[in-house]
Amino acid sequence: MRRESRLSVTDVCYIAIMAAVTAVLAQIAIPMPMGVPMTMQTFAVTLCGILLGSRKGAVSMVIYLLIGTAGVPVFSAFTGGVQCLVGPTGGFLVSFPVMAYLIGLGVEWKKKGAFLIFLLLGTAFNYVAGVLFFVVTMDSTVWAALTACVLPFLPTAVLKAVLASIFGLQLRKRLQPFLLY
Repeated sequence: MRRESRLSVTDVCYIAIMAAVTAVLAQIAIPMPMGVPMTMQTFAVTLCGILLGSRKGAVSMVIYLLIGTAGVPVFSAFTGGVQCLVGPTGGFLVSFPVMAYLIGLGVEWKKKGAFLIFLLLGTAFNYVAGVLFFVVTMDSTVWAALTACVLPFLPTAVLKAVLASIFGLQLRKRLQPFLLY
């Protein structure tokens, strides 16, 4: 079976919708002491990977990053611009396409347990990239980065991943006739 490399108008619309959903959910944020806010972006990225699959999910997140990089205030706290990608939270942002891709792969694989593995891989990649950027941009230790970027977020990360998975997998079933992978 040949995989179509072109995106249909419907694909483009779904990609744009998920980029917009990510922009909206980025504004649901709780400021944290070390400058890394707790947002709903990862919920949106997980949902994006589940609904759009690996390739289109990654494209949607690239579009989101390009819009934000161009200066449109789509990142947390209505911020935008290149400085967001090279600052302390930039690693989290730039990991979104890979995170969506990995989660999408998990949905596309029909083997039992693959989704959970790829969900964990995508989330882990998000945290690793976020910690690395934080260490470099803040001239910080790995321990300080873990306490600022990972430890306070683990309980909500699990909750967001579970809720996005439940909601996303149910929505995916209902949208299956319209989502062409």
